[in-house]
Amino acid sequence: MKTITVRTSSPYDIIIERGSLDICGKFISSTLKSKKTVIITDDIVNNLYAQRLVKSLADYDIQADVFVFPNGEHSKNLNTLSDIYDFLCEKNITRSDFLIALGGGVVGDITGFAAASFLRGIDFVQIPTTLLAQIDSSVGGKTAVDIKGGKNLVGAFKQPALVICDSDVLESLPQTELSCGMAEAIKYGMIRDGNLFELIENHNISDISDVMDELVYTCIDIKRDVVEHDEFDTGERMILNFGHTLGHAIEGWHNYTNYTHGMGVSAGMCIITEKLCSQELSDRLKKCVEKYNLPTNTDAPMNELLPFCSKDKKREFQNINYIICPEIGRAEICKVSVAEFEKLMEG
Repeated sequence: MKTITVRTSSPYDIIIERGSLDICGKFISSTLKSKKTVIITDDIVNNLYAQRLVKSLADYDIQADVFVFPNGEHSKNLNTLSDIYDFLCEKNITRSDFLIALGGGVVGDITGFAAASFLRGIDFVQIPTTLLAQIDSSVGGKTAVDIKGGKNLVGAFKQPALVICDSDVLESLPQTELSCGMAEAIKYGMIRDGNLFELIENHNISDISDVMDELVYTCIDIKRDVVEHDEFDTGERMILNFGHTLGHAIEGWHNYTNYTHGMGVSAGMCIITEKLCSQELSDRLKKCVEKYNLPTNTDAPMNELLPFCSKDKKREFQNINYIICPEIGRAEICKVSVAEFEKLMEG
């Protein structure tokens, strides 16, 4: 077992251990005193893992009810959030109780926001079941839902009480979900760790599982370091958005259907690197993402993507922040006017 402690305003541990799903009751009971929880999950993960989690909690006398919603980004909205609130009221959840997010990034985001806002804040535990959620969205305390105006525009910072990562559950992922997570792993290599990038580019979608434990630990540790220096995303933490300014726009252009977050991030990284960095670096990044069946570009016209960018949460006044990596392992935060950013992207 490996444990990473995140020392934010509310410190917490991230436990990384194969088989931990079936013994998570032990970890949770040693962290939280409450014997009552609601597990929030989607319909796919519910069928795979919810009852195993319920059993593990029962072994430590923790009563668990389960709230299930349809899988997919389209469910990460205020209507689903309202249904969660009603379910928590129905189950008489109090401020001394807690929630568990069992699933991928959508589940983690909406559960975290529910925990941040219900009764003005209750504890929650993250049990991420996708690669993307394990290495990225479950760590750092960002929670949100989508609204018509854009992705993740309504949310709160809410650190979990505990994160439990079981690499065994990743073996059930369809290849598209594994690819989605690998986009974020490639991002970590690009912004902070050249050795990680080399590890990834020396493998492919078929054999990356051979080094999955090392990859998960390294990515989480990078995010831990960044988050500890900038918990509320006002400075260094912005480097984690490499590929996301255009990536979120591409997702929005596709109406968040049939186009994963990882695909958007991958295309976003490649497009901005091709436009603003060396040809050699651009070619190397493209070759790497292609090994994981990820896109290097988009069919969406740039003039149709740019309106999404101007509504992005990374905008400040009339400026927008975007990230470039002039070399592998080093990221830079760039701030320009929205008009200048549009000119750069259309060039």
